[in-house]
Amino acid sequence: MRSLYPEIEPNDRFMLGVDSTHSLYVEESGNRDGLPILFLHGGPGAGCEAKHRRFFNPNIYRIVLFDQRGCGRSRPHAELHDNTTQHLITDIENIRLHLGISQWVVFGGSWGSTLALAYAQTYPQHCLGLILRGIFLCRERDLRWFYQDGASFLFPDLWQDYLRPIPAEERGDMIAAYYRRLTSNDSTVQLEAACAWARWEGCTSNLTQNSKVIDFFTQPHVALSLARIECHYFVNDIFLEPNQLLNNANRLADVPGIIVHGRYDIVCPLEQAWQLKEAWPQAKLHIIPAAGHSAFEPDIVDCLVRSTDEMATQLGTG
Repeated sequence: MRSLYPEIEPNDRFMLGVDSTHSLYVEESGNRDGLPILFLHGGPGAGCEAKHRRFFNPNIYRIVLFDQRGCGRSRPHAELHDNTTQHLITDIENIRLHLGISQWVVFGGSWGSTLALAYAQTYPQHCLGLILRGIFLCRERDLRWFYQDGASFLFPDLWQDYLRPIPAEERGDMIAAYYRRLTSNDSTVQLEAACAWARWEGCTSNLTQNSKVIDFFTQPHVALSLARIECHYFVNDIFLEPNQLLNNANRLADVPGIIVHGRYDIVCPLEQAWQLKEAWPQAKLHIIPAAGHSAFEPDIVDCLVRSTDEMATQLGTG
């Protein structure tokens, strides 16, 4: 079984101003002259971690990571103004142009898969390939499953903690109720809601609960950007047309793709990866039998590392 590549330090880190409000944290590591690959983190609002560099062979890949608007080390933190899917797609293009990259592989999981699809469907000519994990199509049905009715039936005990900040009379629309609190002028109300929202996600992301994951998700800095930005995107239908990612999958006909999805993914059920594969038959789909949603489930790590190696070979640089 494959594991992550060894720890590496970035070759370069910088802040890239993209408008009068937002500055993005960007880093590069690996082979300066290698095959460019862009890592897109989840959430939206989660930010990058050092271990995200380790899915890629540093001798082959020029690894680009960045924290999307409002999260991680990007500034201002948890900012919702001018924070939409279209802004993020433009940010990706600005980073590509700033780094002088003509084409790159795009790697994204969960929300990162959403953004990767939206970007690649907008700029297929700049994408050498896509490696996607934990497909999140962000349709109304997908949001209802995890935040309203569905996953709650499998985790009724954990669901109570998610319900707790919301009065009974507001529970008919949990996303809207959370949004009111996450945009409150009271920072205490914001943080209480953010930690409950993030805990629900952290508790359900792995096949079996991982206390380190839960602790990370509920750190106030992480929880606030994760919950505020996710909820902001969800109440705005992620700033895309209904079913846009499946409807536009034909734009990826010439883009090689690898999809990795856990059989028991509770956050983003496997149906989403299956439907994407049907709409994009050129892609390979790997269903991981004993895994949930997290990128760091052992069998998902194994498949993702094999996939990045396979993509490099397919593109003639392995």
